[in-house]
Amino acid sequence: MKNTQLLTSLRYVLLGALKVTTSVVQAESIAITNATVYTVAKKGVLSQATVLIDEGKITAVYSNDEVPESLSADTIIDAKGRILTPGFIATHNLLGLVEVGAVSDTRDSSDKKADITFDASLAFNPKSTLIAYARKGGITSSLVMPYGGEDVITGQSFVVNLSGDFDSVIMPQNAVIVSLGASAKGSRATKLQTLINELEDAQKALAKAEKAKASRKKVKEEDEEKEAKEPSRSELVLNELLSGDKPLIAYADRATDILALLKLKQKFNLNLVLAGASDAVLVSDEIAKANVVVMMSAIDNLPSSFDSLHNSLTNVAKLTDAGVKVIISNSGESYNINQLRFDAGVAVANGVAETTALAAITANVADSFNLNSGRIAVGKNADLVLWSSDPFEISSKVDAMWINGQAMSLKSRQDALRERYTAETDMPRAYTK
Repeated sequence: MKNTQLLTSLRYVLLGALKVTTSVVQAESIAITNATVYTVAKKGVLSQATVLIDEGKITAVYSNDEVPESLSADTIIDAKGRILTPGFIATHNLLGLVEVGAVSDTRDSSDKKADITFDASLAFNPKSTLIAYARKGGITSSLVMPYGGEDVITGQSFVVNLSGDFDSVIMPQNAVIVSLGASAKGSRATKLQTLINELEDAQKALAKAEKAKASRKKVKEEDEEKEAKEPSRSELVLNELLSGDKPLIAYADRATDILALLKLKQKFNLNLVLAGASDAVLVSDEIAKANVVVMMSAIDNLPSSFDSLHNSLTNVAKLTDAGVKVIISNSGESYNINQLRFDAGVAVANGVAETTALAAITANVADSFNLNSGRIAVGKNADLVLWSSDPFEISSKVDAMWINGQAMSLKSRQDALRERYTAETDMPRAYTK
């Protein structure tokens, strides 16, 4: 009798645990109705449209005349004509790696010993106060690009979402970063030659391995292990570059360096992304022909070196007009990433179409780095932002945000500080209980 009661009790405990587990796994379904949807996809811009979200994915995008009479969703949100966009994707930053630039203990973005295998995502802090602040600018994910070490190849970038969860690193070691151009000491030629040598050596090693693999059929089994040699970690990364599975992000401003990189792309079949690229406007036709993406600032209008004499507010427009796919990036720091939308607005003010500027901070990034986001389309991650008005207008704000279908808080540390120091209190101004 006692055993029967014990088994019955255990059964109820297990059923209760199963119900809890099920409720956690089953995410809320959401319908966002009556929205002006910038899909950044084939459907273009839709008025009075409806977007359905379930299990963290976009399951339907209805134009006004396609909306079914009844919608099945746990929550229905009336957008009242407001603009809905994909979440913005920040690039060229140190978010989660640097909290305060002037405090060395909060900087994890570089190391003298760092090389091609440097994986800074191991140091990413999803609880950084700068993440909530970035969300206020419509940023839902970020391509974090550490500086690495002193080698030409400075390490690898990684992708995070801005949920603030401990599992928010969604793509570690997703691209290799190299830095070319002028140096305070030495010649730029050495950097370029080093990169060429490493790629050639890796290519020869791959060819040798393939030849050995083909000849192993004639080699006795007991000799296979002696002949086979495991590639090093560095060689494995270089092999991913040569296969095109991993992009190469190359910092280069001067036109001669850019042209040299285009030759390397052709020679080694690289998946190349140019970063910085101040002189890109001088060789825009060559870049477009090579189908290379350019990651650049939209607000750099003054030279920062002799390599960047052609910085201009019109560069993004000139490149897009030439057929180059552009990614608009920030300054490279960990703060003020939320101003990415203003940078895109500056590009619009200088000749870039609004939809093109929007793609430069959403779909173009997703396409270049194989992310399942950046568009409002069926099957994409439900990373969405509902705006009070035009997102490129300085007075607009984020009214609601979802990352993987989960509603995000829009309150930052700055908001908390404002509330604290403007609260009604009997204490002197700027003090509170």
